[in-house]
Amino acid sequence: MTDERANQVEGESRGASASVTSGGGAWLSETVLRTTEAPPPGPRPPGQTPILSARGLGKEYPTATGGLRVLGGLDVDVYPGELVAVVGESGTGKSTLLHLLGALDRPTEGTVTYRGEDVFAKGDEALAAFRNRAIGFVFQFHHLLPEFTALENVSMPALIAGGTFQTADGRARELLGMLGLGDRLDHRPSQLSGGEQQRVAVARALMNEPGLVLMDEPSGNLDTKTAERLHDELLRLTRDADQAFVVVTHNPALAALADRVLRLEGGRLVDDRQLVEEQAEADEEGAETAGEGQNP
Repeated sequence: MTDERANQVEGESRGASASVTSGGGAWLSETVLRTTEAPPPGPRPPGQTPILSARGLGKEYPTATGGLRVLGGLDVDVYPGELVAVVGESGTGKSTLLHLLGALDRPTEGTVTYRGEDVFAKGDEALAAFRNRAIGFVFQFHHLLPEFTALENVSMPALIAGGTFQTADGRARELLGMLGLGDRLDHRPSQLSGGEQQRVAVARALMNEPGLVLMDEPSGNLDTKTAERLHDELLRLTRDADQAFVVVTHNPALAALADRVLRLEGGRLVDDRQLVEEQAEADEEGAETAGEGQNP
């Protein structure tokens, strides 16, 4: 990247929205993913402190006919090194929940604490700095900046946080290389496949090494093979980097990998592990039956 281009990227980063910033980690290459099994889930140590806690969380939106309550009385704890899947019907408030947990929106009632600190006691400017430093976001639609390359998109969170160009550039190259995108650094989003774009978004989310990563249907637009690799790596990151992941998904295979599966219904979260495992088994049996039917 030329000095002139670097200056342009740094200038853009200062004016970029905090909602597209995120935090750090690592992605193993395709070769490693093929030859190494993901570590199995392990029990939380007794007395372990949650990295994130929500208590009495509620959200209501004003409408012409009165308030529309989406969430109410919701409690949840998320622990370091844990992968939590959130499932539920469309329109039940799963994305709203992620926005509240990630401080993209303020609740109508209730509290969210991160490492014991009251998140919503902060003013808007401090809240934006908190999101950039502590929370990583990956959305179903990657929201990459179209005029910037993969390398520049991944560097943005570090530059917004005040990091130097040299440091951001080096880490972005490392993350993209680990993601198998080392030869796509200078490609813009329009020159990348859907799976490549989503991997760039994952690298961007991991840039600042956040303690918590929130994902909204991260594999919803990926083919089965690419989605499986993403699922395996999410699980690995929770073990190796001790990062916590909360993932909203309709994908039974991804939910079945999680340490906990929570269903959002009636504005609250309830445990739903058994139902998800049964659904994953049914999908697998259906795929096998379909394959047998195609054989002569």
